Amino acid sequence: MKSKPSMSNTHEQMQMKTTSVAATFASVRLNIHRGKTEILKYNMENTNTITFYGEALEDVESFTYLGSIIDEQGGSDTDVKARICKARAAFLQLEYIWNSKQLSINIKVTIFNTNVKALLLYGAETWRTTTTIIKKVQVFINICLLKTLNVRCWFDTIINNLQCERTNQL
Repeated sequence: MKSKPSMSNTHEQMQMKTTSVAATFASVRLNIHRGKTEILKYNMENTNTITFYGEALEDVESFTYLGSIIDEQGGSDTDVKARICKARAAFLQLEYIWNSKQLSINIKVTIFNTNVKALLLYGAETWRTTTTIIKKVQVFINICLLKTLNVRCWFDTIINNLQCERTNQL
């Protein structure tokens, strides 16, 4: 069973929480998988290890929890990059839809919103929303929408406002 992340301010607090969680789990006959239990130290200079049943737990620079990447810097950049990569893969898998002449723009946009945009924005409510992150996400969305509108060349480029209007993405 994978337990959820626990926050502590000091090494001693983390060691006490780790021991307490292990004892609580054991009291109801649940096992914590030692190989899946990791420590991520954020903004901490203490290099002492946290032990679990006498074994030192692995210190990591980042880990994935519920689909979101959490890292030592505490920012959202890594998670946003990973989300854009996943959304790009989903978008490319549906290329035959974007190239279709039989499907209307409304249907293409609905497919984009449900299959690509939803994947892109999963967990976005936890992101630290900086101007850079907002721009990265918006650029990705704009590029995808241009492809759904069959805009192929730089001289075919349409103004973002017109693009948003045509795809109901206001």
